[in-house]
Amino acid sequence: MKEKKTVLVLFGGASSEHEVSCTSAASILRRIDRDAYEVRMAGITKEGKWLLTGAQPEAIEKGLWEQDEQNRNLLVSLDTDQKGLFVYTENGASHLPVDVVFPVLHGKNGEDGTVQGLLHMAGIPFVGSDTASSAACMDKGIAKALVSQAEAANQAKCCIIHRSGCDAEEAAEGADAFFTGQYPLFVKPARAGSSVGISKVKRREDLPQAILKAFAEDSKVLVEEMITGRELEVAVLGNDDPVASCVGEIFTAGEFYDYEAKYQDIGSRTEVVRDLPEEMELEIRETALRIYRVLECRGLARVDFFLTEEGRLVFNEINTMPGFTKISMYPALWEASGLSYSGLIDELIKLAFDDERH
Repeated sequence: MKEKKTVLVLFGGASSEHEVSCTSAASILRRIDRDAYEVRMAGITKEGKWLLTGAQPEAIEKGLWEQDEQNRNLLVSLDTDQKGLFVYTENGASHLPVDVVFPVLHGKNGEDGTVQGLLHMAGIPFVGSDTASSAACMDKGIAKALVSQAEAANQAKCCIIHRSGCDAEEAAEGADAFFTGQYPLFVKPARAGSSVGISKVKRREDLPQAILKAFAEDSKVLVEEMITGRELEVAVLGNDDPVASCVGEIFTAGEFYDYEAKYQDIGSRTEVVRDLPEEMELEIRETALRIYRVLECRGLARVDFFLTEEGRLVFNEINTMPGFTKISMYPALWEASGLSYSGLIDELIKLAFDDERH
C-alpha cells in the first residue's frame, strides 16, 4: 500500500483576515481526501501563537478551535534533517514529520512571503508562490509597477503615499492635484487583502480621512482612479505551464466589493460569465496568464479585472492565496471548468511537490 503523505493545513494568522482564513481552512478540511493524505492542522492565533490542533472544521470555522484542550504549542523545525514540526507537551518536545504544508493564510504575516520564507528555510514543500512572488503580489504598488514595466496589461492611474512623515491633509492635496480634481477615487492599503481599509472617495474633503483609514492597515497607501465596468476574475493554476479557468463575475450588493460585501452581505454574489464574446474571454484568460508569469507565481492565484463598456480590459489586482470558502470564486471557477474541489486540492499538493524550488 502506498504510504500517505502528511499534509499540514495551516490557518488563522496575525492578520485582519484571520476569520476568512479559518473559514477557508474549514472548507478545505471538509473536502480533502483523507484516504490519500494524513492530515494535520495548525492554527496561528491573532497574537501569533502557533498551535497544533485536532479541532473539528466547525470549531475552526466558528473561531472556537483555540479552546480545544488537545492543542499543543509548536515550532517549525529549521533543521532540514528533521523536516516538520516540534510539538511541545508537558513531557518535552517531539518531532512531527510533515511532507507538505497548505498555508491557507490570507493577508499580512502569511500571504506576503513571511511564512513562505520560513517554510523555504525549513525545506518543506508548500502550496503556492514563493517568498519573492508572494511579497510582490501582496504589495499592490510593486505588482502594478512590474506589470506596467512588462506592458502586460492596462491598469488604473495611481499614486502612492507613504505614512512616514506624511500629513494626511497635505497628502490629500497632492493626490487631488495628481488626479486634477477627478472623482470618485479609491484609497486602499498597499498590502492588505479582502478589501480591508478601502474607501471610495467622492469629494476632496473626504480624502484625508480615507488616507488615515488606509494607514491604519498599512504604512503604504494607493490612490487610484475609479474604473467603471464589470468586475471579472480568473483562476490560474500551475507552475511552469499554468492554465486559466473560465471567467467569473462579481455582483456586489454594496457600493463596491469591500470586506462586508464579500463575506457578510447576502446580496452579493458571484457567477460564471456566459455572455462574453469568445475573443474577449480568450483575451481575459491570456492576460491573466501573462500577469501570472510576469509576477512569477507558482501553484495558484486569482487575477481580477475590470471590463469597461468600451471593451477595455483593466488589471485590478492578483491574489496568491485566494479564499477557499463555500462562496469563494477560486474553487467555484475550477468546478465550473470541470475540476472538483477535492481534485483541486490534489492538484495543488502535487504542484507543491513538483515545484523546482524544493
